[in-house]
Amino acid sequence: MIPFMSLTPHGDEAAAIRAAIDRVIARGHFILGPELEAFEAEFAAASGAKHAVGVGNGTDAISLVLRSYSIGPGDEVITTALSAGFTALAIAMTGATPVFADVDPVRLTIDPERVVELITPKTRALLPVHLYGQAADMTTLLHLSAQHSIPLIEDCCQAHLATSEGDPVGTIGEYGAFSFYPTKNLGAFGDAGAIVTDLDGSNHLRQLRTGGQSARNHHYWKGGVNSRLDEMQAAILRAKLPGLPAATARRRHLAALYRRLLTDAPVEVPPECDAGHVYHLFVVRSRRRDALQAHLTAAGIETLIHYPVPIPNQDAFDTSRHVRCPVAEQVCGELLSLPLYPSLTEDDVATVAAAIKDFR
Repeated sequence: MIPFMSLTPHGDEAAAIRAAIDRVIARGHFILGPELEAFEAEFAAASGAKHAVGVGNGTDAISLVLRSYSIGPGDEVITTALSAGFTALAIAMTGATPVFADVDPVRLTIDPERVVELITPKTRALLPVHLYGQAADMTTLLHLSAQHSIPLIEDCCQAHLATSEGDPVGTIGEYGAFSFYPTKNLGAFGDAGAIVTDLDGSNHLRQLRTGGQSARNHHYWKGGVNSRLDEMQAAILRAKLPGLPAATARRRHLAALYRRLLTDAPVEVPPECDAGHVYHLFVVRSRRRDALQAHLTAAGIETLIHYPVPIPNQDAFDTSRHVRCPVAEQVCGELLSLPLYPSLTEDDVATVAAAIKDFR
């Protein structure tokens, strides 16, 4: 059996995580303490940003940024039709309306040409997603953001250490939102998230994440929530962060091997449009996706489907501004995620590729 992923730490990383957990327990400080402060500084540096603000999860990271702009009922935020539903949920949590743009048929990230068609006076932000670890077309989106004076907020939840034309994601727009859900390239042992920025608005976000308090027991900012990255998760993430560059290089190596071995396979491999791709997921396309998945399961290879239904087709996000997204609708029926994680072996990749080539 080749599992889809492995989350169990081994060797030096396992020892570092155990030491981090013991350190927090011995200190007896579990919320908004020295581990979080240290992780925020270290993650900001790793991400190429001036500031990082630890929060409860990636959804809250997006929502808090939107709240910091006082985005709410009556406002619209344009985002992609192809992502986890939590991207749109973060918009809805503010009371604003998510407006969905179709995806580029090659890159599979939000299509800037579709974004232009959706901008109205109600549009308060653009929210691209760096899907599967590959950056969206940030050059064009940044131009649109400047042209229309609309903030550009990056959903980087699948894109730790990714770059767009050499620039770190999360630092191209005004803010970048990250998730440290356990399956992410940098994963905690539970829910966790962070916001990065080069702007001076980080103190505002720190206050919003703790009930909008300007000082203890003084709730000043409207839109405040209770969303804090706790000390235990911060310590665990600190233990794992030093290994992220090597893990990222390993993902890229295995992805390149998949690409070589699948050259003549009966699937379509979406292209690598930017060398900064960090391969949170490695996906292939097949018009017989379900049959292919069943074939691989029979061969002892676990795969997953991300995401079977476009977000605008979900009941929770059916709005009066529903726009057909035919590319997203098509690819959602074709995409299959293959095993890809740092401890996967080259022999495993060869086995998966051979099984795909045997598909009839």
